Amino acid sequence: MTNRSDREFDIVLFGATGFVGRLTAAYLAEHAGPDVRIALAGRDRLRLEALRRQLPRGASEWAIVEADATEPTTLAEIASSARVVATTVGPYAVLGMPLVEACAIAGTHYCDLTGELLFVRESADTWHATAVDTGARIVHSCGFDSIPSDLGVLVTADRVAADGEGELTRTTLAVRSLKGGLSGGTIDSLRQQTIIARREPLLRKILADPYALSPDRNAEPAPPRVEVAPAPAAEGVARVWGQVLGTVASVRKRIPVERDPETGRWTGPFVMGPFNARIVRRSNALLGWRYGRAFRYREVVDFGSAATAPVLAGGMAAGAAGLVAAMSFDTSRAVVDRVLPKPGEGPSPEARAAGRFRLVISTRTTTGADYLTRVGADYDPGYDGTAVMLGESALALAFDDEALPDAAGVLTPATGIGMPLVERLRERGFTFDCDRGVLAAG
Repeated sequence: MTNRSDREFDIVLFGATGFVGRLTAAYLAEHAGPDVRIALAGRDRLRLEALRRQLPRGASEWAIVEADATEPTTLAEIASSARVVATTVGPYAVLGMPLVEACAIAGTHYCDLTGELLFVRESADTWHATAVDTGARIVHSCGFDSIPSDLGVLVTADRVAADGEGELTRTTLAVRSLKGGLSGGTIDSLRQQTIIARREPLLRKILADPYALSPDRNAEPAPPRVEVAPAPAAEGVARVWGQVLGTVASVRKRIPVERDPETGRWTGPFVMGPFNARIVRRSNALLGWRYGRAFRYREVVDFGSAATAPVLAGGMAAGAAGLVAAMSFDTSRAVVDRVLPKPGEGPSPEARAAGRFRLVISTRTTTGADYLTRVGADYDPGYDGTAVMLGESALALAFDDEALPDAAGVLTPATGIGMPLVERLRERGFTFDCDRGVLAAG
């Protein structure tokens, strides 16, 4: 664990000139306080200096660090100079691992915004032991992927334990309201992970495994059987689109649209759910299965009980399947890339100001008690909200040492930062409220 006097900076924000990077820099300039030593890092010094001039006056003394994500020597220098490195530079599977390596070796805390399963898995496999030895907290997924999910379940489990109601069993996060878009960086992460998985068929086993991020896979339920034979080579546009349609059908079969018999509410797939669920399951394992050995977790979108609900749920399922399928082939990916947001792109301030999210986590405990946890905020989840979450994660890692969980290694928000981050986010208008109750119909 680093001492403040040992390092030149409290926080280095790497990728500061990207869209979410700029939002995070602006958030830190407003909320970090004058005594926090912050540096802005990225490839282009002129763009970094221009960003600094746009920030409030308190940021005028922030240092500028010119660095490339692929240059190990410079990354090692950044890591050794900082208590915490917060990075928005993705896609992480392509650009992120050298910085994880540098921070793990230097004993420097690290947080990012990744939603890439393969990246987190490689990070844990390769650098967890080193980070444990040096005391580094490598905390992945500190944005909308996956803080609301991971901390929401942590709050729920803590309340259940405090009430003496046993452990969690079947637990579902339902998206009740979500206004705001996925960032271009998130889309690019999905794109790059799909490309890697298509070219490396054995990686499909990892992507299909609900417990792929568990530190003790043998202690978890048996993995699903997955066909890993490489797909046939494409032979022209017609064959590619035939493969796309076949992939849509295959994916669609695995995406459930369900009606809850108790509430009458219809649910469909949440595009971020599969990754978030794996982060939450990793938290449970890292905590010694504190949520319970019978803990089963999933995420869905709640469409309500109106007559149109099953149609809307089915449409989302088809859309999710279509996006995955289209991303799987070069020809179809080139088509959808024309309409999807690019890395560094984002909505206007007016559009972001209208953003919000409302999530409900429901669980039944081993004693038969029902609990509901409401998680939400009046922020655009993929942009302003994510900037708040990343900024507060970095501040917690830098300054909340005494309150943080006793942990090091490749961690999750719940296991690496935990309740100090919950309290910080509550101060910024986030809701994490857990009560006994049953999910209502209607």
